[in-house]
Amino acid sequence: MTLKKRIIPCLDIKDGQTVKGVNFVDIRNAGDPIALAKRYVKEGADELVFLDITATVDGRKTFATLVEQIAHEINIPFTVGGGISSVEDAAVLVKAGADKVSINSAAVKRPELVKEIADEFGSQFVVVAIDAGMVNGEWKVFVKGGREATDIDVYEWAKKVEELGAGEILLTSMKNDGTKKGFAIELTSKLAAALNIPVIASGGAGSIGHFAEVFKKTKATGVLAASVFHFGEIPIPKLKAFLKNKNIEVRI
Repeated sequence: MTLKKRIIPCLDIKDGQTVKGVNFVDIRNAGDPIALAKRYVKEGADELVFLDITATVDGRKTFATLVEQIAHEINIPFTVGGGISSVEDAAVLVKAGADKVSINSAAVKRPELVKEIADEFGSQFVVVAIDAGMVNGEWKVFVKGGREATDIDVYEWAKKVEELGAGEILLTSMKNDGTKKGFAIELTSKLAAALNIPVIASGGAGSIGHFAEVFKKTKATGVLAASVFHFGEIPIPKLKAFLKNKNIEVRI
């Protein structure tokens, strides 16, 4: 049985509002997160991701109250990330209604956090977000909302977090992010082929064809996008109908 591919809108949250940037900068407002969440459920999104994009940089925790308000309005799997650095932080978000948590910088700083959260809540609860950027021609892991490069190889890091108990990888190519020129196919293909856990591709969605390409050319099981959904450029029902027409299994 073929797993159906997932279409996942992403709410990047800054100061309680949905925003969208290009290459992780040039942030602009994209609307009320609760209204967007409700709209995506109605349109047939498979999951929803909420990323508090400045929580780590600001040294604070994710807005649990806003998470709770959104969770109350939706009935699809809900992943929350931003500022999570302990099992206790994850527990607060579970209580607020998160189905999964996404960790990034804190996991790089202390990899055993992945195992601790997986041991407490199960692997299916742990999404490790990897912000990948090119450094001297090699894909490296970036932290602090894409502001800081590390010397960690993206592929080695993905394998390590899988071994530690991550249930899923959210892979974002920073050089593709917000450009609407397509996903990082080679990066996504290589990474998804090397792992036994699902990979969500993120960064670069600009046309319906880009979604079909990443599903056809890689083993990614989901695609995450933001601005093309927020601003109504690609309606989710139209996208799913197109993918189904291309013999890509999706939930209609």
